[in-house]
Amino acid sequence: MPKMKQHSGAKKRFKVTGKGKVKYKKPGQRHLLTGDSGNQNRKARKPAIVTKSDMKTMKKIMSYSF
Repeated sequence: MPKMKQHSGAKKRFKVTGKGKVKYKKPGQRHLLTGDSGNQNRKARKPAIVTKSDMKTMKKIMSYSF
């Protein structure tokens, strides 16, 4: 049987924490920041956790991280 392959884009963008949650960086911090409010920019700095409803997909595309 062939090896399962991880999603190469996902392994660059997501990280599994010690408790098995998936952490990622919020979008919107690269360019065109002048239109956003300060609150939006500050909230986008902190990493976020993937929701429970998306965890099934994450386990499939990041098969070797769990």
